[in-house]
Amino acid sequence: MCRYNIRDYGAVDDGQTVCTAWIQRAIDLCGKGDTVVIPAGTFLTGALYLKSHMTLFLEEGAKLLGSSNVEDFPVKGCPYEGLDQLCYASLLNTDGAPYEDITIAGQGVIDANGCALYQAELRDERIKRGRAVCIRNTRGLSIEGVTIRQSPAWCLHLIYCKDVSIHNIQVYTKYDERGKSYDIVNADGIDVDSCENVKITDCLIASEDDCIAVKSGRNEEGRRAGIPSKNVVIENCKFISGFGVAMGSEMSGGVEDVYVRNCTFENAFSIASLKAIRGRGNYIRNIHYENCSIVNHSDEFGDTQYFRGALYLDGFYGAKEFDADTPAAVDEGTPVIENIYFKDITIDTIAGNAIYLYGLPERHYRNIYLENVKAHGKYGMKVKNIDNLQLINVDVTYDEEG
Repeated sequence: MCRYNIRDYGAVDDGQTVCTAWIQRAIDLCGKGDTVVIPAGTFLTGALYLKSHMTLFLEEGAKLLGSSNVEDFPVKGCPYEGLDQLCYASLLNTDGAPYEDITIAGQGVIDANGCALYQAELRDERIKRGRAVCIRNTRGLSIEGVTIRQSPAWCLHLIYCKDVSIHNIQVYTKYDERGKSYDIVNADGIDVDSCENVKITDCLIASEDDCIAVKSGRNEEGRRAGIPSKNVVIENCKFISGFGVAMGSEMSGGVEDVYVRNCTFENAFSIASLKAIRGRGNYIRNIHYENCSIVNHSDEFGDTQYFRGALYLDGFYGAKEFDADTPAAVDEGTPVIENIYFKDITIDTIAGNAIYLYGLPERHYRNIYLENVKAHGKYGMKVKNIDNLQLINVDVTYDEEG
């Protein structure tokens, strides 16, 4: 097993010299089981492409810093927001071919320099923003110990991956460790996109948008691909901003068998959001949230079309106005949401509803279970178009009628 220190291939840690070619050279030389070492220092780089059977190891004090020049991030086709689109490359990538056994580890930092890239990548509306880390079509992925921050869009995006372990990482997309805002929107923490057998444990996430989102394609294109996200476990994580653990809103390949356990949410806006709107089709089912608590004292967001409260299922996500009483025609775009479990949940929030459960009139959400739930919100609990709602030891209080 060989170790390739990027300094030996010309990389310099002045934070000003673009080191892309030298770092990529070290990666390309890797054989099976080899390691590329990022030593202490700040190494400026454009898009890098990983390969099978390798480890990228960031030593303590090491930083991969994204270039501020969009030309260092080639435009390529890549799924984003549920559709195949032209996107700027991410800081760390795979190219979409099948890969195996990739590890990213250490105590260093992957900083995508999103504040510099965000506005530049918005100039051409045809091209979508890059991410900090975008790993595609990989079986056997491990990410451990590192800090990932300041992405121009979603921070860690996993697409068509299987057998994934993410452990003890820190993700910052709203602000840095000192609380300085990045002013970047739609900056999810981790997106699990049409992936299978994923375990996320002991992570800290400070997100501008969804902390973790479990997704699987959008509308007809997502149904045609038909690759679900399933068997996802999220345990012992701490969320200190953002919108909790979401299912959807891109879920047209299906989302099933997701377990969120033993997690805390501090000044985040929600524990759970399930967003399955008309046109998506397919299903969200067998979703479990257990032993989770939220304390939120921020009133930055109220009850809006994109956010309903601490625990919500929303069949009209994104709609400023909607009619929850008049059914639409049922077709392949009508989603199924069923078998959703909330157990041992504590909610204390001043933002939006404590609990909001709104299904579609043409296909009610069904089999929704709440057990041992104690919830306090600005508003209380709202329910519409739900079949077989079971409440066991549920206590909801509120500050205002709404």
